[in-house]
Parts: sequence; structure tokens; C-alpha cells
Amino acid sequence: MIELLLPADVSSAATRADTVPDGALFPEEEALIAKSVAKRRNDFATARACARRAMAGLGLPPVAVLHGHRGKPLWPEGIVGTLTHCVGYRAAALARATDVLSLGIDAEPHAPLPTGVRELVTLPAERERIGPPAPEGTGEIHWDRILFSAKESVFKTWYPVTGVELDFVQADLTFHRTDSPGSGDGTQGPTAAEGTFAARLLLTDAALPTTLHGRWRVEDGIVATAVLVRPDWRESEGM
Repeated sequence: MIELLLPADVSSAATRADTVPDGALFPEEEALIAKSVAKRRNDFATARACARRAMAGLGLPPVAVLHGHRGKPLWPEGIVGTLTHCVGYRAAALARATDVLSLGIDAEPHAPLPTGVRELVTLPAERERIGPPAPEGTGEIHWDRILFSAKESVFKTWYPVTGVELDFVQADLTFHRTDSPGSGDGTQGPTAAEGTFAARLLLTDAALPTTLHGRWRVEDGIVATAVLVRPDWRESEGM
């Protein structure tokens, strides 16, 4: 699903599996999670298995993916990338730094946010735009979860470039649906709904545009979002 949100010069890989065979990690990766619980180990290993498939798509040999501050993945020289994992979906997306300045992807279960979280991660204007939470099991889109996922993708795009924390309420998001509402609805919710979003950054940095653009999709119980910034973004904005 994530590949539908990304351009052709981004190599991506995804899996619905929540585990990978033993021996899938490099020794230095194993060392990072030696004391982790099973869920953390599975999240870590499956995402890195996807990363190595994405590396192959760029013609790169498989290498260990370690992490830096705030868990930022450390990629080979000249490569930018991003990982995501949730129950039932894990993915990686990589590109050459000559083609992409930064990118972020995120996947979440298509369900309402837990009680109290919506108010913590949204601005009043965003809550007004997306409307009240949709009850679970009604077949409606859970816009609060899409918004949460989109903000995660925004942060993953922002942080590697700036090295600065970005709070959930420091980006104001608007959404646009590009499919025909109801065309893909099922008893468990939309089986295929998609669109775009714009994230106006309330904390700015000269290295990135003040508005980031992304895409979202809901399919088979999963929300996926992606944001991408090109190295020549100033030219495209007329700067």
C-alpha cells in the first residue's frame, strides 16, 4: 500500500507479517534489542527486513540499519529513508539524496484514537475541519487517526533535516479526499480511500518549506501516510 503514496524514484517494501525468521538481523542490530521484549524485537526486525528489500530496489547491498538520537534510522551515505511499523503492517522507503531531501512514512490501525489523545495531538481548527470522531465499526473514515499518522510522517520528514523536535500542535493539517466517497466502503470501513494533505508548519526552518505536502490511504484496516521533499523545493516554490 505504501508504494501507492510514493513516486517511482523511491524504493519501498512492506509486509503484513508481524515476525521474521531468526537470523534476519545483523549482529550489531541484535545488540540494540538484546534486552527488548518480543513485540519490540518483532517491530525492529520486520522494519529492517523491509529496509533491506528497499535497498535492493536501489541496487544497494544489504547493510545494518542502526539508529541515532530519537530513534532516527542511520542510512548508508547518500541515502535517505524512513521506517514504520504497526500491528499488521511494516514498511520502509528509501531514496537517493540527490533525488529526495527527506521523506517520512507512517502506518496506523484504522480505528479511532484513544480517549484523550485527539485533544493532545490536534489544533482546535483541525478538530473543526475533521469533525467529531466516527464510531468504530460504522464504515466511516477515522479522520483523527489519519491526522495522527500524517503528523507522524511530517515529523519523520522534518527531524532528520533540522534536528529539532516538532510537537504535534506545531503543524496545522488540512486534508483532501481524491477518491469517490463510498466507492470502496465495506462493513469494516473503507477498503480503499485516499487523498492528499498539506501541513503548514508553525515552527519553521530555512532548510525546509513552510508547508509540507503528503498523501494518505486507507485500505484493509490500515491507514498509511507519506510526505516527501525534493532537494530543489525552493525552485518549485519560486524562491
